[in-house]
Order: sequence, then structure tokens, then C-alpha cells
Amino acid sequence: MRIGLIGTGRIGTFHAEVLSRHPAVDALLLADADPERAAASALRTGGTAIAVDDLFTGAGEVQGPPDAVVICSATAAHAGLIARAARAGLPAFCEKPIALDLPGTLAALAEVEAAGSLLQLGFMRRFDAGYGEARAAVRDGRLGRLHTVRAVTSDPAPPPAAYLPLSGGLYRDCLVHDFDILRWVTGREVSEVYATGSDTGPAMFREAGDVDTAAALLTLDDGALATATATRCNGAGYDVRMELAGELDQIAVGLDDRTPLTSAEPGGPGAPAKPWPGFLERFAPAYEAELDAFLRVVRGELANPCDGREALHALRIAEACEVSRRERRPVAMDEIPGG
Repeated sequence: MRIGLIGTGRIGTFHAEVLSRHPAVDALLLADADPERAAASALRTGGTAIAVDDLFTGAGEVQGPPDAVVICSATAAHAGLIARAARAGLPAFCEKPIALDLPGTLAALAEVEAAGSLLQLGFMRRFDAGYGEARAAVRDGRLGRLHTVRAVTSDPAPPPAAYLPLSGGLYRDCLVHDFDILRWVTGREVSEVYATGSDTGPAMFREAGDVDTAAALLTLDDGALATATATRCNGAGYDVRMELAGELDQIAVGLDDRTPLTSAEPGGPGAPAKPWPGFLERFAPAYEAELDAFLRVVRGELANPCDGREALHALRIAEACEVSRRERRPVAMDEIPGG
């Protein structure tokens, strides 16, 4: 297969390295708004650097368009590239989000649906072994009636200040992963949210109109309660966990010897010797699995595991949280367009 990849920043280069090792990939075409960055990534991975326009038209030395594209560009470009791939009839994998707002997301999805093309979104937690086991435990009744879910996402350090105004905010950029995996693991929909946030950390969050720490209480459609918290300032390390409690048992995802959590109990577990430093290390196997799944979907061997509508559901929850934080009130999901 000939795979085109657009955007060779940190996550794009990681994906390029994964694709370069995949036995189904015969050629890797790398494009970026910065041609020098694409060339550097091509040198590392054995791919071919190419202009974005040439990738879609098959012009230049590449002699025809690729079989599929992987979109890892800046978030603001996602929707336009998704639409362009759809119009070109190219299956597309795109890092989340489709767009930073609902109108942009709905417009891009309309392009995909009008073209009848394939779009898979990069919610990598769906491919993590722990979350997969949690989903199975819920679905086969091992926990009994699920009554409480607790989700945690904590970054070890804030992103660059220039990133914040482009990120969409903590709910859309970070907690959207928790909202997606909550739906996927439990099989339930969110009916109402109540959210708040704090901007008492670095001044750059206040300057960007964002928060550095957030919490949301989500009521599921069967009455179960979920909490989702996130922070950009967790000095102990990168911490992503989910706890699921039912009438028969409770389990935890992301609890291992690298979880940056120290017990205060005498004789309890101490600080890990090597805590997780970031998302690429923690979820490396999941990132590889989602790209393998995409290639299998393109070859017709697998149903799409995360289509664009799934991303829309998670974004709507994030939007509801933003409304709740701003207006200081519970927000029902039927208030949010796009349902």
C-alpha cells in the first residue's frame, strides 16, 4: 500500500515511523506545510517528502495519489484536509479532533458522507489493552450494575503558551479522550453534565481564556455517575486512569508500576522508579494498533472502529462542559446541536 501522511510534527513523525515499519506499507509519502520538516522526517523513515497538493493530485515524482492518507497536521487544518480527502475518494485517518467547533465538525462530516468515503478518528485509548479489558468486564457483567466511573487525565507539564489559543481548551483538547472512552467502555450515552475549571496556575492559561485544571460530573443515560478530571500541571508524571465500580466488583485501568501515584499509607506503594513521562510512551502500543486497524479497514478486512460520528459525540460532551463552566449550571445533552 502507498500511504500519504500530512503533518510531520511530534505525533506525525511517530505515526510515520510506525507506518514505515508496517509490512503492508510499500511506500510512505510525507507532506507538511514546512517542506524542510517533511524532508527531515522522510530521511528518518525512508519515506518520500512531497508537497501537500501533489499528494492529493499524484503530480510530480510520486506518479499517482496514495491508497489512503493519515492526517496529523495542525488542528485548524483537519477539517479542510478531511474534506479534500473525501472529494478525492481517499480513505482518511485523522488525529482528533475533526475541528474545534461543532459547525466545522458537521461540515467536514457532511463532506465525508456525501462522498461515501472512509474516515477513521484517532482515539487511541480504544486500542489500549486495559481499556479493552474494562469494556469486556462491563459488557459481560463481571462488575454487576455499574454505578460509578472515575476518569483521570493529568499531563506532567503545560504545553507551550502558543499552543493554548489553538487547542480548543482543556475540555476539547484533553478531556475529549475521556468522554470518548467513557462511551466506548460503558456502552452508555451522557445525558447531562456539570463542569467547572480552575485557572489559578500559570498565567498563560488565563491569557488564553483556558483553564489548567478541570472537573466534570456526567450523568449517564442509565443513571450511573461518572467524574472526569484533568490538569496540565501534574508534576509527578503522566497519569491516565479509569476506575469502574459496580455492585459486584471494581477495576482500574492504567494502574501499574509506572503510574505516578504514591500511597500515603504506612507500607503502601511508593513513588514509581520510572513514571510515565508522556502520552507517546504510555500509549505507544495503542497508537500502533490503531494504525494497523486503519490499514485493515482500507483493505476491507475490518469494520471502521471509530468513525467521524464517534468524534462528534465526544465533542458534543466537551461543548456541553464548556457551556456548563461558563454559565455555572448543569447542561442537558439535548441542548447541544448535532445530536
